[in-house]
Amino acid sequence: MTQPGPVTVICTYRVASEHDDTFRDLLSKHWPALHEQGLTTTTPPQFFRGLDNANAPFYVEIFEWADETAPSTAHNTPAVLAVWEGMGQCCEERLGLPAMEFPHVEPVKLNG
Repeated sequence: MTQPGPVTVICTYRVASEHDDTFRDLLSKHWPALHEQGLTTTTPPQFFRGLDNANAPFYVEIFEWADETAPSTAHNTPAVLAVWEGMGQCCEERLGLPAMEFPHVEPVKLNG
């Protein structure tokens, strides 16, 4: 999927129960770190929390990358990597699923 302009990403984080508070604090710093580097649009992110089938917390974050090159740039940006490292330490593989997932999606128009 290649598109000019913003790219929407849906991030799913499977957080170890003992790291829930720490992760929430890091998540509050995630989008600001990306945005300060010009890697996102000005559209505010959305956040959701739930419990999975293991009764453990997961978070969903939805935001817009500025363009399709932004994720690669983020992987080379120390301020972003500092937040990502902490987030990674809070997450775990669970229920046969990875600790984190980051599918990029695009809007779909439906008839009806």
